[in-house]
Amino acid sequence: QVQLVESGGGLVQPGGSLRLSCAASGSNLRINAMGWYRQAPGKQRELVAVITSGGNTNYADSMKGRFTISRDNAKNAVYLQMNSLKPEDTAVYYCNAQVPTPWGFTVVWGQGTQVTVSS
Repeated sequence: QVQLVESGGGLVQPGGSLRLSCAASGSNLRINAMGWYRQAPGKQRELVAVITSGGNTNYADSMKGRFTISRDNAKNAVYLQMNSLKPEDTAVYYCNAQVPTPWGFTVVWGQGTQVTVSS
């Protein structure tokens, strides 16, 4: 069973930066795409960015140019570098992973890490 653990959240001032990390663990680990999502209070969870095992990336429009997703397949880890943070980036950030199964795939979620952008 795959488990994901996020880290790196915290309080940052507007214009600041944070780097989130997500590490996957489990036996016979195989992961396809990995991604970051976020959920602000009173809002639905939304896509931030995804990255395939081959390194192809996709970003939500509002994050393009400010956020960078990267991945270390050897460590089964995914990262999110967030620059020029705005108060509206305040949310719980979740990592997820697409794990292949004999019948297709399943999506595993981490527990989330809080990011607060405030002066």
